[in-house]
Amino acid sequence: MSLSTTKDDSSSSSSSSEVHIPAEIDWHMLDKSKFFFLGAALFSGVSAALYPMVVLKTRQQCSSAQYSCVNMSCAIMRYEGFKGFYKGFGTSLMGTIPARALYMASLEVTKSNVGTALVDYGFSDTTATAIANAAAGVTSAMAAQLVWTPIDVVSQRLMVQGCNSTTNTKNIVTNLNPERYRNGFDAFRKILCADGARGFYRGFGISILTYAPSNAVWWTSYSMVHRLIWGAFGSYMGKNNEGNLVNGGCGFRPDSKTMVAVQGLSAVMASGVSAIVTMPFDTIKTRLQVLDNEESGRRKPLTFMQTVKNLVNEGGLHACYRGLGPRWVSMSMSATTMITTYEFLKRMSTKSKE
Repeated sequence: MSLSTTKDDSSSSSSSSEVHIPAEIDWHMLDKSKFFFLGAALFSGVSAALYPMVVLKTRQQCSSAQYSCVNMSCAIMRYEGFKGFYKGFGTSLMGTIPARALYMASLEVTKSNVGTALVDYGFSDTTATAIANAAAGVTSAMAAQLVWTPIDVVSQRLMVQGCNSTTNTKNIVTNLNPERYRNGFDAFRKILCADGARGFYRGFGISILTYAPSNAVWWTSYSMVHRLIWGAFGSYMGKNNEGNLVNGGCGFRPDSKTMVAVQGLSAVMASGVSAIVTMPFDTIKTRLQVLDNEESGRRKPLTFMQTVKNLVNEGGLHACYRGLGPRWVSMSMSATTMITTYEFLKRMSTKSKE
């Protein structure tokens, strides 16, 4: 079994088990203005669809007690209504567009340059692709966090603002941060007054430790799983001699539905690996950005060691994995829609051939 791209279809030496997949679109092949404009619109829609899962994850991570997703969801719906699942969304959306633009640009530039350089140095295509994806994941995450960290600090504080209902005896949706914010601008002003500009970069270091390896693991896992699935698929088609044959019966060209299915499955599996590996860092990051410590009537940011100590007291490693379910679902859904949307976006943004 072998993989080839559609530009190789003219080859007469293709075997019956060869899978012809669309050629990779490099950075220099894209119309940049179309790429960023369409990307902003498409990924804003994806963010809106997945935002409730982010709210659930954040609430679970910041809560000192263990609550299931069902109980948390029912409590939010009962005491805050549907809008409770979209607290801080406007603020988050404002940061998503520039952060996503930085992410996509860094990702594509790194993948293209590192991949080309490694092939020139004699690395195999498979090895070069894996290393280039890992490097691209790290650089894109670090670039995006310059914008995402301040947005996270503000939006997550809005997310954890519950209600003050006296009937809410289970204490599921009460305020997890003592400060009250009217909206994103009010939160921005109060954080700036209390902590200065550095307050917007609380947890920046742990964010890098979370998202850089998370992206590296995700993109590397995705590229490896993607090739493994196509390899298994090609072997199966070779044995059964079915499908859309090209070149007079030599090879198989998957249709668009098959391409989306393989991309989606690869994204879900990569998300599972990434979520499990980096979950403790994400929980610590969220608490550092959201929670404060009261000392002599004054509000002070929690330190890294205080956060870890609190988690140990609340259940140790198990406490670090609160919100794993919503995070895995959110990452899987986000990754599936992201990668399919991303590939669609790249093909929509390809420069017209003169």
